[in-house]
Amino acid sequence: MHNYRPSDWLPTTKKEVEARGWDELDVILFSGDAYVDHPSFGAAVIGRILEAQGLRVAIVPQPNWRDDLRDFTKLGRPRLFFGVAPGAMDSMINHYTANKRLRSDDAYTPDKRAGMRPDYPSIVYSEILKRLFPDVPVVLGGIEASLRRLTHYDYWLDKLRPSILIDSHADLLIYGMGEKPIVELVNQLQAGTAFSEIRTIPQTVYVAAQGSHTGEAAQATDINLFSHEVCLKDKLKQAQNFKHIEEESNKYDAARIIQQVGQKEVVVNPPYPPMTTPEIDASYDLPYTRLPHPKYKNKVISAFDMIKFSVNIHRGCFGGCSFCTISAHQGKFIASRSKESILKEVKAVTEMPDFKGYLSDLGGPSANMYQMRGKDESICRKCKKPSCVAPVVCKNLNADHTPMLELYRAVDRMPGIKKSFIGSGVRYDLLLNRYADDKLNKSARKYTEELIVNHVSGRLKVAPEHTSDRVLGHMRKPSFAQFTQFKTQFDKINKENGLNQQLIPYFISSHPGCTDEDMAELAAITKGLQFQLEQIQDFTPTPMTVSTEMYYTGFHPYTLEKVYTAQTKEQKLSQRQFFFWYQKEYRQQITKVLDKMGRKDLVAKLFGR
Repeated sequence: MHNYRPSDWLPTTKKEVEARGWDELDVILFSGDAYVDHPSFGAAVIGRILEAQGLRVAIVPQPNWRDDLRDFTKLGRPRLFFGVAPGAMDSMINHYTANKRLRSDDAYTPDKRAGMRPDYPSIVYSEILKRLFPDVPVVLGGIEASLRRLTHYDYWLDKLRPSILIDSHADLLIYGMGEKPIVELVNQLQAGTAFSEIRTIPQTVYVAAQGSHTGEAAQATDINLFSHEVCLKDKLKQAQNFKHIEEESNKYDAARIIQQVGQKEVVVNPPYPPMTTPEIDASYDLPYTRLPHPKYKNKVISAFDMIKFSVNIHRGCFGGCSFCTISAHQGKFIASRSKESILKEVKAVTEMPDFKGYLSDLGGPSANMYQMRGKDESICRKCKKPSCVAPVVCKNLNADHTPMLELYRAVDRMPGIKKSFIGSGVRYDLLLNRYADDKLNKSARKYTEELIVNHVSGRLKVAPEHTSDRVLGHMRKPSFAQFTQFKTQFDKINKENGLNQQLIPYFISSHPGCTDEDMAELAAITKGLQFQLEQIQDFTPTPMTVSTEMYYTGFHPYTLEKVYTAQTKEQKLSQRQFFFWYQKEYRQQITKVLDKMGRKDLVAKLFGR
């Protein structure tokens, strides 16, 4: 068991910096979250990566932006740059519900205290730093920056905004998982390159003067988007832009993207290739304490409690769901850790003082994509499809579940492990697909049984999201028939093994393409399957997703066909009420709506004896 000292965390105060004997810092990171020294928290990862480069790094978590700004000046001026990490969750999703009501708590703040970060910390922190230290470069990173790197629709302000680099006045933006670009940035600065001359690092975004990328500076493959001003006037142009943005986010050999905003150009360099196993291991194997900073003693950080006894086994997701931001941030290619690195972290979890033998999750963005990749990678290198499973599972995908089965069994054999659960969402379309190679079919069957019998904590969460195949097509999700097929398997395996476990499905209302009638049918179909739904949500338009572009523009970015979306509060509530058909207070209103639709058959299905 490890007895940590305060110096095992990166310093957060002047006193902690002086205790290390440092008279200057190389990089100071400002974080919108509490400082938890764990690989699930971005500021901790970047801090440890920089430390591994031999730099003197400090983190200022949740600085006060409303007082005399002493939190921004207390550690002085860094030698290289300031970094702004707004948080592991987008600040606006963190602050507001789908119908724009202010939330009363914040899971990433000690004791869930609300109001410890501003809306858009990327903008607020950067503007303060540029005002106080105009000559020190500011680097943006994290999910908030990734999703706003180009012109995007902001649901909370209900308007189109330019790249967050323009609004924040920061000097550089790193999108996606930032380990490789931040190391390259440091290498160039250490070699004497002026910050203003750093222009070619993959996965970075910078602002240049208008016309900087024409003539000799242009590349044959450059994609010039419609300007921000054109998009403000023409929603169809915004939809057309988005197709390029999403495709280039998910390509091996992507193009540079350029968008004019006023008299400036926002330049998005292509992403790095997917991380190799040694590269991702190097990030996870850094000396994290895996604990909140000692300054939070006797305080609860619920986001940490949720993942305290979990281990992430890979990054990336090739599901390509229309409403999901994972591909915009992590990309569709899977970067998997080695078994050795994972087992090393599991061992560290078993040594935590309050660990009782139960691992809460051994997963990733999608639980069952570990080590999956193309059979012929040269085909993947040319591919620009955002999903490898929608509308059908790609024939080139090696969807072998064997490495996961071996990993689960290796974890379960470890001393101190009583049971390992899979808490991340499972893609049942990968389990039900019939592959040409029977070895893959057998591994999927074995995995399904192993998962249900040994790794479910009483409730298995899956995400069919809807029952209408037309709506599911807009979502890039498999047919609902696959969910019922999976439910049959789930019930059968439970019965054979004497288990009494529940399948918990997630559903979304008000998604683009969804009507009241679709929701009424969803209610009737799920009632027929004996579900009273609890894991439900209204669609929330987050930047950098196909669904949000459909919501804002009214067009599908790939087909440019018009798409209906519920937008007013009344339209959304009208759809949402169908989730609660079993509650008496909704019965009269639902009956009225169905009568108006001419769907007396659904009234009978929902309320008939």
